[in-house]
Amino acid sequence: GGLLAILIAFMVLYMAGVNQWICIALGVISASVLVWATFHLNAKYGEWGLMKMQAAKNHPRYIINRKRFLRLIIPNLKNGKS
Repeated sequence: GGLLAILIAFMVLYMAGVNQWICIALGVISASVLVWATFHLNAKYGEWGLMKMQAAKNHPRYIINRKRFLRLIIPNLKNGKS
């Protein structure tokens, strides 16, 4: 996604009349930073580390359920008797 955004930005700058070498320099520098940041985060968190961190943030710490198990299955059951 990032490389596609850089390509689109390069095309917009080139069509707007910015010097060709400036466009190329900005494209190469921003692509290099993007690749470096990807490898840096991969080394820090592992292959799936960022996805695991996001999943842990969305996961509840604990689940509270004070009803008896049979009452969850049969809603009209009171005191364990039918």
